[in-house]
Amino acid sequence: MSKKKILITGSNGLLGQKLVLLLANQNDIHLVATARGKNRLPFTEGYEYQEMDITNAEQVAEVIDKIQPNAIIHTAAMTNVDQCEFEKDLCWVMNVKAVEYLTEACEKHDIYLCHLSTDFVFDGAAGPYSEEAQPSPVSYYGWTKYAAEEVVRRSTCRWSIARTVLVYGIVSDMSRSNIILWVKKSLEEGKNIKVVTDQFRTPTLAEDLAKGCWLMTDKEEEGIFHISGKDFLTPYEMAIKTADFFHLDKSLISEADSSNFTQPAKRPPRTGFILDKAIAELGYNPVSFEEGIAVVAEQTKAL
Repeated sequence: MSKKKILITGSNGLLGQKLVLLLANQNDIHLVATARGKNRLPFTEGYEYQEMDITNAEQVAEVIDKIQPNAIIHTAAMTNVDQCEFEKDLCWVMNVKAVEYLTEACEKHDIYLCHLSTDFVFDGAAGPYSEEAQPSPVSYYGWTKYAAEEVVRRSTCRWSIARTVLVYGIVSDMSRSNIILWVKKSLEEGKNIKVVTDQFRTPTLAEDLAKGCWLMTDKEEEGIFHISGKDFLTPYEMAIKTADFFHLDKSLISEADSSNFTQPAKRPPRTGFILDKAIAELGYNPVSFEEGIAVVAEQTKAL
C-alpha cells in the first residue's frame, strides 16, 4: 500500500510541532514538515524537513511541485493580534496572500487542504458559536483570517477549515508562554495578577487541535469544523483552575475587566465554540481544561 503524503506548513510553531509528533513514524504516512528557516523540532526521525517560506510564491510552488503531497495542513500564520494592527502589510501577506499561493498549488495538483482559522473571525457578541454563525471580525487579524477563509472557500480544490480558540501547550524549546505557565510562574513568584472576567473562550490543548486537524485530513472531510476545548471559561476561571491544580495561592489573583487593559487590537468578548459537528462527524473528543493543565504540567517536568 502506498503511503499517504502529508505536508505541514508552520512545523516550527506550536500546532505544527504537535502535528509532527502525532504523525511522524506512522507506517502509512510520508510526512513532510515545512517552515521558514531551520528545523526547530527536537528530533529528526520519522519525517523529512523542507524549508518553505509561505510568503514566497515561487518557493511555495517549487516545493509543492517537487513533493506533490496528497494533503496539506496549513498551520503557518501571523497570530500576534496586536502586532497585526501595527504591521498590516506583513499580516496580509502572511495570512491571505500565502493562502492564495497554497490554494493555487492545491488546485494544480489536486491536493486536499486543511486550513487553520480562528474564533477571532467573530465579533464575540453571541458566543459560543456553531459553524453556521456569520463571521464579523473586530480586529485586523480577524479580518485577514476571514479573508483567508474566503480564499479557501472560493478555490476549486478539496478543502476544510478548522477554526480554533485560545490554543495552549508546550513547544520543545519553551519559547512560548501560555495562560497556564504565566499564572503558575507569577503565583510561584508571589506576584499579584489581574485576570479578566468579561471574556469567554473554549481554550484548546494543542494536542487536541492536532488530533482534530488529522481527523479532518485523514478522512478528507470538506467544509468548516469548530475544533476547540469543551469548557466555556473566562481567563479568570482558567487562572483559578491553574492555581488549584498546582496548589498555589489563589488570593494573589484578582478580577478585572477588559477596560483595565489597553491593547492595540480589539478582542471579541464572548467566543468559544459549539463542538457538536466535530464530535458527531469526526469523533473528536477534547480533554477538559483540568486535564489539559495536567498534560502541560507533565510536559514541563520532562523538559
